[in-house]
Amino acid sequence: MSDISPTALTYLRGFESEHETEALEGALPRAQNSPQRCPYGLYAEQLSGSAFTAPRARNLRSWLYRIRPSVKHMGHFTHDPCCSPDWLSEAPRPNALSLGQLRWGPPELPSSAEEVTFLSGVKTMTVGGGVTAQSGLSTHIYTANRSMGHSLMMNADGELMILPQLGRLLLRTELGHLEVSPGQLAVIPRGVLFGVDLLDDVARGYLCENYGAPFSLPELGPIGANGSASPRHFEYPTARFEDQDAPHHVTSKWGGAFYVTRLKHSPLDVVAWHGNYGPYRYDLSLFAPMGSISVDHPDPSIFTVLTSPSAVEGVANIDFVIFSDRWLVAEHSFRPPWYHRNLMSEFMGLIYGQYDAKEEGFVPGGASLHNQMLPHGPDASGFEKASQATLTPQKLGGTLAFMWESRAPQHLSRYATEHPARHLNYSECWSALKKRFNGSKEGDWS
Repeated sequence: MSDISPTALTYLRGFESEHETEALEGALPRAQNSPQRCPYGLYAEQLSGSAFTAPRARNLRSWLYRIRPSVKHMGHFTHDPCCSPDWLSEAPRPNALSLGQLRWGPPELPSSAEEVTFLSGVKTMTVGGGVTAQSGLSTHIYTANRSMGHSLMMNADGELMILPQLGRLLLRTELGHLEVSPGQLAVIPRGVLFGVDLLDDVARGYLCENYGAPFSLPELGPIGANGSASPRHFEYPTARFEDQDAPHHVTSKWGGAFYVTRLKHSPLDVVAWHGNYGPYRYDLSLFAPMGSISVDHPDPSIFTVLTSPSAVEGVANIDFVIFSDRWLVAEHSFRPPWYHRNLMSEFMGLIYGQYDAKEEGFVPGGASLHNQMLPHGPDASGFEKASQATLTPQKLGGTLAFMWESRAPQHLSRYATEHPARHLNYSECWSALKKRFNGSKEGDWS
């Protein structure tokens, strides 16, 4: 690894702007992208996350200046059917599990006798759409107790959103390093080489594989210029390169299958780069939630951090939504999320704390799935508490739940179906809801 300090800032900021960074002064050509001879004897290479002809506002590409071109890193791959057997990319059908609302507890952490890396520890929960159609998503959980080290990965199928729930991760990518902790997200774009090292003894978290349009900031509309997630809080890495002649191997996920190639050197050799296509992280505590200051709980879409749009305006391929610390002040209102049925399928997880609509059973590291048009809402105790509460201003603090919401119906993997922590009686959380109708306008609230 280079021990030369980068000349750029620690992190380059701005989600919707161009970035440039160099680990050696003068490594970035200034006059043109691909001069006849690059400084330091480097190779110029363009990494494109969109078609060349995409409109300017949606054109994603970065120029990389590296020790060896990628043709030296990703040449002949051999199919590896044993790599990540629980990582799926197409909807498994049919599924014998009865249709209904679903919830899981957190998966067990690997024992010290096992060696589980991020790559081998990914287990698919649901798939909606698929890699062949280049639409929809898959949701996963990961556990790990070993760093990937000289093992690296490139995902050609989609971009990856990583949400740690336990343990910090160091993401070593072609374009630099990102450290990500619980309460932060990281996104690895499609096609970017990366490895995941552990900064704590064990790690657990959530992973979304986006097969559709890349995540972007949602339009704000009437919210105005300054709500929700601010572009300046998205952090990109500085250039950092490895000039190592040591055995490495790269696993490529392509078309839902895994392939491996072995190298005699490190492929993380980008000395400088500029563009708008690269990995980034975001601290979820910086999100500025918007809400009602008079009556009624707003739609959960008000808490969207990032969105992957579809061809249908206003109907997302994926919305990434969070429920974080915020004040509740609505008067004469039922403050938790109301009972609802929805066109969108909702996969939820809890990073830490307690979710206000499910005060029991939904725990950090766990997950729930409420598929298209299946009703859901507060459990019986949550409904009772909210219905009788004195509606003074209340701070919801120390909590962080999230939702990947998609127009694609989500099908369960075998792992999710047979998950030992699946709550077989989840629907019982609504069994104590009473019939309160008695013909009186006041109803029976005794």
